[in-house]
Amino acid sequence: MEWVHKTEEKGSDVNLAAHLLRDALKGTVPAAVVVSNDSDLLTPIRMAQTDGGIVVGLIPPRPNGSAELKKLASFKRDIRQHDLAACQLPTTMTDASGTFTKPMDW
Repeated sequence: MEWVHKTEEKGSDVNLAAHLLRDALKGTVPAAVVVSNDSDLLTPIRMAQTDGGIVVGLIPPRPNGSAELKKLASFKRDIRQHDLAACQLPTTMTDASGTFTKPMDW
């Protein structure tokens, strides 16, 4: 058994929705891209498109994401594996607590 420090996102979907709507309704952006599979974002995306008049694209982090989000988006792009691989941290890292290794399936 190994000890794992688990972090959880709290409020990130609400923050994303709030900023998306603010930017759309203020007219400060002509378009936005959402990187998410969270169908909770359907309403804010729809509002940004209809009430804010902006184009909202989708980049789903996993291929089997929300079908509703994919239908609603003005456009969809997939993450290319070589781009994702280029953004990965090294396999082994060291900090003040010691050395740690990312799981093999990452």
